[in-house]
Amino acid sequence: MMSDEVRQPTPITVLTGFLGSGKTTLILNLLPQLPPGYKVALLKNEFGDVAIDSQLASNSSIAGVRELLNGCICCNLVGRLGDALKALRNGIDPSEVPTDNNGLDARGAGGAQRPDRIIIETSGSAFPATLAMEVNRLAQEHGDFLLDGVVSVIDVENWLGYEDTSVTAKMQARYTDLIVLNKWEGVSERRLDDVMDRIGDLELDTPTPIVKSQAGRLDRETIFGVDGALARQLNTYVSPNEPAHDHQSEVEVISASLNSGTSSKGIDVAALMRMLKLAAKDEVYRIKAVFLARSPLPSSDGTQPSTTDAEHEGLRRFILNWAFGRWTTTLVGSLEEHSATIVLRMTIITARYEANKWLQRIQREGFLRLADQDEQTAELRRTA
Repeated sequence: MMSDEVRQPTPITVLTGFLGSGKTTLILNLLPQLPPGYKVALLKNEFGDVAIDSQLASNSSIAGVRELLNGCICCNLVGRLGDALKALRNGIDPSEVPTDNNGLDARGAGGAQRPDRIIIETSGSAFPATLAMEVNRLAQEHGDFLLDGVVSVIDVENWLGYEDTSVTAKMQARYTDLIVLNKWEGVSERRLDDVMDRIGDLELDTPTPIVKSQAGRLDRETIFGVDGALARQLNTYVSPNEPAHDHQSEVEVISASLNSGTSSKGIDVAALMRMLKLAAKDEVYRIKAVFLARSPLPSSDGTQPSTTDAEHEGLRRFILNWAFGRWTTTLVGSLEEHSATIVLRMTIITARYEANKWLQRIQREGFLRLADQDEQTAELRRTA
């Protein structure tokens, strides 16, 4: 049986962009894509439109909404971020937390609920490096949170480019994992090219991936990694004969599955690690997986998954989140040997025209295989 002793960190997705860029619309379009019972908490850093905020507060997928006002969350409010995140994670009823002199407000839908994910929606900063570093500090200090991704939203109609293209700005821009172009449908090709040129003004060594929303909608697979609740969905087998999902044309999707056969050793962790290190973030946007292994796979910063059964030598189930060049591994629990039939379920989100190349490379180099059987590799297929 899976251990219930392992406390899972709450993943945090940061959405940044100037007021009116379309961040809240993006969130509203993400909510219908969530599985039943999946709860999201929202931490906002701007005065929202009353009608839109009412839609958010009444949505059944929203566990709570908090506001940190009277300052930029990336700057002078960053020290109060931890308290707000802990309140959301612990499922404190927002109605019990009144507005204070620092502009802290909270409200929610349906009372206290523990969220599966927290979204931080902030404006006024093109480069949320300070915020990302604070979330990472809280994650390392308490182990309750995990920075899943930083997404910057650009209003193509009105954006004037980065005010700062200095070395400092370039360093901060590296904390942006994905740029989403909103409101591009009504502009000329020249205007779109101008925006792309201004993004290119930063001249980063590895360009930040860029995707276009469709009327403010982007597929959940691109924005979110996988967590404990979404892992159940990822771990459900989908027949290769079933129709492909309707993903956005801006990305392509590879699905992988690996059965245990006669093996009881799980996945080849070293081979998987090679794949994670070689994946280029301008080609591969996300890798999400649930896998079984006897030895843990370190995260990209070298840390090992926390475990309450470190001496256990049997198979353990892990969640892998690879996002734009960095990855984390989270222990879910231990399994009885006879229950280990599915060793790996994986979803790989790539840039356009990259999926076929990576599918062939994974097959050729054997990145996804059983630990003791080189000839048994994962079944791979394009799903979008």
